[in-house]
Amino acid sequence: MDLGLKGRRALVTGASAGLGAAAAMALAAEGVELAICSRSLKRLGIAAEKIYKATGIQARLLEGDISKEDDVHRVVAEAGEVDILISNGGGPPPGQLTEHDAAKWQEAANLVLRPAITLTRDVIDGMVERKWGRLIYITSVGVLQPIDNLILSNTYRAGVTGFCKTVSNNYAKYGITANCVCPGYTATERLENLAKDQAAKSDQTYQQVMKQFASLSPAGRVGKPEELAALIAFLASERAAYITGTSIPIDGGLAKALI
Repeated sequence: MDLGLKGRRALVTGASAGLGAAAAMALAAEGVELAICSRSLKRLGIAAEKIYKATGIQARLLEGDISKEDDVHRVVAEAGEVDILISNGGGPPPGQLTEHDAAKWQEAANLVLRPAITLTRDVIDGMVERKWGRLIYITSVGVLQPIDNLILSNTYRAGVTGFCKTVSNNYAKYGITANCVCPGYTATERLENLAKDQAAKSDQTYQQVMKQFASLSPAGRVGKPEELAALIAFLASERAAYITGTSIPIDGGLAKALI
C-alpha cells in the first residue's frame, strides 16, 4: 500500500530508542525526510545509522531536551518545515499520589504535557499555510484505563489527550489531523525500568513482573515497538486524512472499554 508520504518532512522527538526510534524507522521506510530529536546525540547517531542502513534515509540529528521550552523552540527551528509531528516524551516515574512532591509533579508536566503543547504551537502555523499536517501524540493505554501506580503519567497524558482533541476540532478545516496513539505494555527500556521498580518493591522477580505484564492483555504478550510504529505511519499518511481526534489503543486488547 502506497501511503503517499514520500518527500514529506517529519520531526520525531524521543527518537533515539524505543517507540520514537521505531516511529522514525517506519516513516523513513515510506520515504519521509526525517529530523529526529533526543537528549543524547550519541544514541541518536546510533538510531540514525540503523535508519540509514534500512531505508537509505539520512536523518537530521537534533540534540535537545524537550522538557526545556527553549530547547523545543530551537529544535523546531533547526528541523525546518514540519509536515508530520510525532510528539513523544519520556515517562514520568511510577508511584502513588503522596510519593511525589510538588517538584516531581512539575517535572512530569514539563516532560509530558508542556512539550506537546509547545511543539504543536511551533509547527502549526506552517501546517496551516501549507493546508496539510499530521500531529501524532504518543500517550499510553493508561489514558483509557488508568494504571494504579502511574498517577503522574495518567494525569498528564490525559491532558495531552484533551489538548489533542481540541486541536483536532480547531484545525481539521486546514487539512490537519491530530491523533493520539496509546501503547499498552510494550517492549521498551521504559517497561524494563517499570518492571525493575515493581520487583524491587515486592517479593517478585523481574522475570515474574514481566510475565505478569504480558498476561494483562488477551494477546498474552507485550507489544513490539514496530507494531505501534505501523499505526503511526498510517495515521501520518494520505490514507488517514479523515481520521482525526482519536485515541487509538495498541495494547493487545488490554483496555476493556467498548469505545
